[in-house]
Amino acid sequence: MKEITAQELKTLIDSKADFQLIDVREPHEFDEVNINGELIPMGDVMDNLDKINKDKQVVVHCRSGKRSAAVIQALEAEGYNNLYNLKGGILAYMEEVGI
Repeated sequence: MKEITAQELKTLIDSKADFQLIDVREPHEFDEVNINGELIPMGDVMDNLDKINKDKQVVVHCRSGKRSAAVIQALEAEGYNNLYNLKGGILAYMEEVGI
């Protein structure tokens, strides 16, 4: 599984790169803190495949990286090969980059 660090994600965001950011946490977690990803809770991902781009880099994140890793494994089984897990999740992003 491909991973991206918090600092690498910050660079993508700052450079306005053409990528998709998907947050697979629950709505109450998203409401507490988010980094402007598209909210598709883990349990809803497989019903929303049409929302996940296959033609550009897609970064998937959750709180610590475990749920997003599981989602990526499921999506890779569906033929996706452009997915990156945010290493350490939003916790790492908050610690390393700050929000």
